[in-house]
This record gives sequence, C-alpha cells and structure tokens, in this order.
Amino acid sequence: MKISIVTLFAEMFAGPFDYSILKKIQEKQLLSIEYINIRDFGIGKHKIVDDKPYGGGVGMILRVDVLEKAIDHAKCQSKPECRERIILTDARGHIYNQKKTKELSMYDHLIFIAGHYEGFDERVLDLVDETISIGEYILTCGEIPIMVLVDSVSRLIPNALKPEATIQESFSEEGTTEHPQYTKPRMWRKRKVPEVLLWGNHKKIAEWKKSKSVKKQNSKPQQ
Repeated sequence: MKISIVTLFAEMFAGPFDYSILKKIQEKQLLSIEYINIRDFGIGKHKIVDDKPYGGGVGMILRVDVLEKAIDHAKCQSKPECRERIILTDARGHIYNQKKTKELSMYDHLIFIAGHYEGFDERVLDLVDETISIGEYILTCGEIPIMVLVDSVSRLIPNALKPEATIQESFSEEGTTEHPQYTKPRMWRKRKVPEVLLWGNHKKIAEWKKSKSVKKQNSKPQQ
C-alpha cells in the first residue's frame, strides 16, 4: 500500500511513524508513505497557500487552487489500475470506525489531506472522495487525525502483523470493545481477578469474554 499525505507540516509525522509496528511495516516494504508539501505548490515567489475568507472572519483559509495542484501531484504517483481514495480530515466528516478502517485497507493508494489554519476553501470538497472525522471535538490541525487513520489502516495490511496477533483485538466492526483482561497479581487492592479466568474451562472463559464485550466503552468494565 502507498499513502500520500498532503500537508504543510510533514515533520509532525516523524515521531509516530518511525517507531513500533508502523516502522516495521515500512521496513518490510508493505507500506510506503510519502509527504507532499502544500507549500511547494504555493502562489508566487513567496509560495502563498492561504488567504483571508470572503465575507470576513478570523484566520486564514487554505486556497483551493493550491490544494488542487498538490492533490494532482499525489494522484500522478498512482498507476492507472491502482485503487485510489482521496480523503480529507474534517470535523464535519463521517465518524471513523473499524468498519471504515477495513474499507480503506482495501485500497492500493490512499491520499490524505491535512487541513490547517482556520480551514480550507469549501470547494476543496469537490476534489476529494470523502471526508472523515475521528470525533466530535476540535483539533489544532489535520495532521493528528491522519496519524490515527494511517496507524489503524496499516494494521490491516496483509502480513503486517504476525498470525497470532488478532486484527480485531480491541474493537470489532460491529462496535463492540474487547473484553477486560487481567494478569498477575491475582489480588490487588481488594480487587480479584475473576475466578472463571483461573479455572481453565475454555468454554466458560469464552462465554465470559463474550458477555463482557460491550457496545461502547463509556464506563468502567464490570467484574
């Protein structure tokens, strides 16, 4: 899989993408990540990428003509038969979940566009296939949600993880979270490990795990 990230701040990705699973996947050449600097397609000798919003308002808006050039450059990196998807991170987009992660992992080339400043010209939406939000809250920049998207999608790339590593370990496509897990000590501050996990009865353990998987992780797991 190839991932192109259209951004003003490529250096933000250096830390998260140079460690752990993401680093190993890239070393195995299962994933290739490139950064396309929006500034390279800026207007004039000063490489202007933004301007004041028409009608007034606070802050600066990313220009659609500049972003179009950056996106076109990213698209040129794809082969004709390549399955490609262009995605903009936006608070108004569809809320991200594991089902969408699986869908995105089926593509050969993902192009992520990171918004910045006060946002982007609304006409940018004509250049993308979909918009995605990682939650109903405000972030400083679009680079942070892209880190989430890339990390989650990369786990589903074939051969990215060892066979014993369960891809749906923490959250299923149906929206159920993983069951609670325990290790030593058996007793901690008067809280015991559930007895069923200590018996060795695999059928009972499986039933317990299923019963403890919940739809939303909005409260502490019950014993």
